[in-house]
Amino acid sequence: MPVPASPITHTRVGFVVKHLVVAKVRGFFEEFSGSITFAENPLESTASLDIKAASINTGEKNRDDHLRTGDFLLVEEHPELTFRSKKISKRGDGYDVTGDLTIHGVTKEVTLPVAHMGKAKDPWGGDRLGFEAETTLNRKDFGLNWNAMLEAGGFLVGDEVKVSIEIQAVGQ
Repeated sequence: MPVPASPITHTRVGFVVKHLVVAKVRGFFEEFSGSITFAENPLESTASLDIKAASINTGEKNRDDHLRTGDFLLVEEHPELTFRSKKISKRGDGYDVTGDLTIHGVTKEVTLPVAHMGKAKDPWGGDRLGFEAETTLNRKDFGLNWNAMLEAGGFLVGDEVKVSIEIQAVGQ
């Protein structure tokens, strides 16, 4: 019998993308919610994540404002990025969580390699579970095509976006 959905807390959804060919821009989303339903057999568990697109934060207001426009996330029409798991399989010490990722109104199936970081009792008697996932996405697969050619060659924004998720789930 599955354990009820656990909310996620102390969680970070971050990303890194090449900028101006020679540097990286790091950012994260400030607002999101999600849950994990733990089954007795971990392969029958489920996970979901809803991210508020407008909460993107790279530490540079003008860049963040540009990322919210139609050149990138178009937050007025696509206010959320979502992930819904469809299948979990064992991979070494971790798991592969396959599901539908929707960004900018485009849904693609992705597989996230997930590491289980452990389980602990918190000081209030609750169960905490930790997970980490990291993958690389091509932003153009999700319709995020805007770019600018640089005079010296190359492009302003890299196509590959490294996504990292650190999750702490609280048992209910």
